[in-house]
Amino acid sequence: MDVTYDLIHALPKAELHVHLDGSLRPSTMIELADTLSLPLPAEDPDELAAAMKAEDAENLEEYLARFDITLSLLQHADALERVAYELAEDNARENVWYVEVRYSPILHTRKGLPLTETVEAPLRGLRRAEADLGIRTGLIICGIRNMDPGTSRDLADLTVAYKHRGVVAFDLAGAEYNYPAKKHRDAFFTVINKNIATTIHAGEAYGAESIHQALHYCRANRIGHGTRLYEDPDLMTYVDDFRIPLEICLTSNVQTRAVESYERHPLRQYFDRGLVVTLNTDNRLISGTSLTEEYGKAHRHQAFTWAELKDLARMGFESAFLRRPEKLEFLTRLEDEIEVLERSQG
Repeated sequence: MDVTYDLIHALPKAELHVHLDGSLRPSTMIELADTLSLPLPAEDPDELAAAMKAEDAENLEEYLARFDITLSLLQHADALERVAYELAEDNARENVWYVEVRYSPILHTRKGLPLTETVEAPLRGLRRAEADLGIRTGLIICGIRNMDPGTSRDLADLTVAYKHRGVVAFDLAGAEYNYPAKKHRDAFFTVINKNIATTIHAGEAYGAESIHQALHYCRANRIGHGTRLYEDPDLMTYVDDFRIPLEICLTSNVQTRAVESYERHPLRQYFDRGLVVTLNTDNRLISGTSLTEEYGKAHRHQAFTWAELKDLARMGFESAFLRRPEKLEFLTRLEDEIEVLERSQG
């Protein structure tokens, strides 16, 4: 079957790794900045999108520097609610049926917003999106590697407080090199002991040892990125044996220099090995991408066939932080929709 943009766009998808503060619409940024009298790199939406896209980053730290701009706009509840709604809406427009949105509430308290409201506000936006658009959503709270582990513990407590209220997991994000996950293990055991799911950014700006810590010190259920897992074949066997999903983000890995090119990204190696891999955007604004485009890049640069792209979509739903009956319902609907799509292609 001819794999076209329209076909990939119509394929039902799950997005498991996307940052709220890295996925604003440029037009929304301009409106928020005008309201707050804050400067931006450009005042035209297209020019701003180009300025925010991390094409010139030399490493993960330079990539993350762009968040200083977006975070300055997200220090009020109405802004958090709005961008959460719009992110869900952008996903729904490209037939993403389920999206997990992640962010760190502590980064939105600089103007005095209470920590609980930094959670309530995006949850309001996501709930409205579910009611208006039919998309299913979940919120993931992130600790930050380069902050004091005590802050991560506070965010873990916040995650526990919002269990069954829209928060589905706890994560660790931020600068990876020289900030080991094991220093934050108390935070992870806080959420694990309450039977809450975990995922950790690992193996992006640091090697397989980072993934090892995420799994064996912090008991991560999924790995964010996992790009450098291939550096430890024995650990890769462990990840395969225990079906630990990798949240692959092709474009951002190229932009942060985690890989040299799309063609040399280990996604194909991991898929062919039989690992559980999912495709994700990471940051729609800062990476200048969409989930449809990420699937398209897997097709164009790594020769993923239609049958293999369908497998990636299935693994996305299988890896979601959802109750098993909900996953099975999504997978049944997915197969029905694929059958309709394929019939429409003749």
